[in-house]
Amino acid sequence: MTKRFRSMLVQVFLFAERINVGGQAVLEGVMMRAPRAMAIAVRRPSGEIAIKREEVPPLSERFPIVKLPILRGAVALFTSLIMGLRALNFSANEALAEEEEKEELSSWAMGGTMAVALGFGILLFFVFPLYLTKLLVPVIGQSNIVFNLVDGVIRVAVFLLYIVSISRMSDIQRVFQYHGAEHKTIFAFEAGEELTAAAVQKYSRLHPRCGTSFLLIVMLVSIVIFSLIPKLWPFWMKAGARVVLLPVIAGVSYEFLKWSAKNGQHPLVRLIITPGLALQRLTTREPDDSQVEVAIRSMEEALEENGGYKDDRLVV
Repeated sequence: MTKRFRSMLVQVFLFAERINVGGQAVLEGVMMRAPRAMAIAVRRPSGEIAIKREEVPPLSERFPIVKLPILRGAVALFTSLIMGLRALNFSANEALAEEEEKEELSSWAMGGTMAVALGFGILLFFVFPLYLTKLLVPVIGQSNIVFNLVDGVIRVAVFLLYIVSISRMSDIQRVFQYHGAEHKTIFAFEAGEELTAAAVQKYSRLHPRCGTSFLLIVMLVSIVIFSLIPKLWPFWMKAGARVVLLPVIAGVSYEFLKWSAKNGQHPLVRLIITPGLALQRLTTREPDDSQVEVAIRSMEEALEENGGYKDDRLVV
C-alpha cells in the first residue's frame, strides 16, 4: 500500500464519526489501538519499519456484562496489560540487531512475566506503603484518618520516586520519545489533521488520556477506597483486601478518566487533570521526525485494520 493511499484512507476516518484511539510506546516503536484493532510499528536497525496488526474484537461482544460502569474499567486494565506485553515482546524482537536470533515468548512465559510484573507493582505501591505506615503508628497515633492519609502520601511518594528514577535511565529515554510521538499523533488525529510528521510535531506531547495520568488517578482513588478497610484488621488482612479491591480502584479510576476526557475543556476538569499532565513531563520526551513517522504508521495500520468500526470505549 502506497503512502499516498494510506494518507487518503486516514482522511476517510477523520471525516467519519470520531473514534477513541489510544496507544503505548514500545522498544523503538509504538502500539496503537483502535476500538477493534491493534497495530504495532517498530523501527528495525536497518531503518525499515516492521508492522504487526490484528483485529481485536471487544470482549463485550461475547460478554455484554463487561460494558457495565466500573467493571469495564477493571477489564480494560487487564486487557491493556496483556496487549501491552505482547506489543513489547514483538518490539523487543524487531529492535534486536539483525544478527541476533529472535525468539517469541510462549503464552506461559508471557503470563508468568505479567504475573511477576503485577505482583511487583502490588508489593511496591500497595503493600510496602502499608507496612511503612504501620511502623509509623507510634509517631502518627491511632487515628484512622491520619493513618490513611499518611499511607496515601507514602504511596504517591513511592510512585513519584519510581517514575523519577526510571526517567533518569539512559536506555529508557528513546522509549519516552516514542511515548511523546504517540501522544502527538493521537492529538493530530483527534484534530482532523493530515498525518504527516510536520503536522503531528505541532501538537503537545502531553495527553489527558495517558496511562501515566491513569496510574496517578489510581494512586489517589486508592486513598479513598482503602479508607473503607476496617482499622482493627490485622496487617495481612489489610494487605489482602488491597489486592482484592484493585479491580474496583481501576474501575473507578477508568470512569473518572473517561469523564475527564469528555469534559476536558471545563476549567475545573482542566485543574483536576493538571497533576497528571505535569507527571507526563517525566514520562515523555520530544520525538524526532523519524519517531513520529513510526507512530503515524502505527496509527494508519490500526485504522485500516479497524475497518470503520467505532464505539464509545475509552482506550487507555
